Amino acid sequence: MIPRKRLDIGWLDLLRGIALCLWPHKRATAQQRIEAIWGEKGETLACLSVRSGFDALLETLDFPIGSEIAMSAITIGDMSRIAEEHGLVPVPVDIDHQHLAVDPELLVRALTPKTRALVVAHLFGSRMDMEGILRLARERELLVIEDCAQAYTADGYTGDPQTDVSLFSFGPIKTATALGGGLLRFRNRSLRAKVAEHQKKWPAQSRTRFGRRLLKYGLLKFLSWRLFYSAFTSACRLVGRHHDEIVAASARGVTGADFFAKIRQRPSAPLLALLACRLRGYHARRIEERVDIARLVDSLLDGTERPGKQARHHSHWIFPIMHPDPDGLMRHLWKCGFDATRGTSSLCAIAAPPDRPGGGTPEADRLMRQILFLPVHTGLSREDAERLARAIAEFDSMQDK
Repeated sequence: MIPRKRLDIGWLDLLRGIALCLWPHKRATAQQRIEAIWGEKGETLACLSVRSGFDALLETLDFPIGSEIAMSAITIGDMSRIAEEHGLVPVPVDIDHQHLAVDPELLVRALTPKTRALVVAHLFGSRMDMEGILRLARERELLVIEDCAQAYTADGYTGDPQTDVSLFSFGPIKTATALGGGLLRFRNRSLRAKVAEHQKKWPAQSRTRFGRRLLKYGLLKFLSWRLFYSAFTSACRLVGRHHDEIVAASARGVTGADFFAKIRQRPSAPLLALLACRLRGYHARRIEERVDIARLVDSLLDGTERPGKQARHHSHWIFPIMHPDPDGLMRHLWKCGFDATRGTSSLCAIAAPPDRPGGGTPEADRLMRQILFLPVHTGLSREDAERLARAIAEFDSMQDK
């Protein structure tokens, strides 16, 4: 079985992280170091996660209760949950699935006198053009938050310079992962200082907790070798469990109860130090290799609908397709040795507020109904890619009969 995803971290970095948990050093120093790598002094704030940073940002902005925040219709469900926790009303803006971009006309329609901010999410490794969105935001005096959690490309892009706040994630399944950590870049240094001051009220993540996280993902990395992963999926079948549920739960960033208590923490010193090491040593050629594999598979999937196929900037962090029977195709690919997944446990289409009868998001809804993520990553050979394409064609031909 070819795993759905490979953790983008090596054994040496995992060992370095464990060593950092044992080595005493100051958290403040580690924080200053990573923030200096990302941008000029006073621009960047390191957080435990993007969720943590977004929560601290909204707490600091303190918009009036009932204010609206326009959001890309497809995002991580926790982002709208955090907005609601602060008394805000998330209003979804449908996307063009070919470009994975917010539709400008629909964005204009979504805005009301109650709108205070826009949250634009770059999806699946793509990056939409921000110029039109920023121009509209300036006209309406709206804060723009650019969610780049899925769009790190190691090419110096830290968000559009005109974006008010950009959010980057280095959680477990992200590019250049440090198994945690988020970086926020602010256009307004005064706002950054206020958010940082608010974050200081939170307790720091313990070294022990981060150390356990390193061990957990070290085990998952070990299991991601094909031989062991095949044994793992077979064992799940024997005991009557779905490996899909187990893998999805293990890769989730925040699990269990007390969601807000878990995100309202400052990053530990070892996490910050490991993230600094990862960013200094990460090479863009790793992403170029991933893009080459994705383009190869794309060329082999003749006639298969692909979200983001026309996106101008795309690093192919993950590789989704759209299919009329995604669940059936997923099960077929499992039998053929490819661990495809629906992957919709954290990603969702935001529901329109009840008082917006015309505020539906048909494009986003269809994408989420039909989405299937294929195991396309740097561990995939050309032979594997060709076999994957044949398996999909085989399923489609069976459906046509």
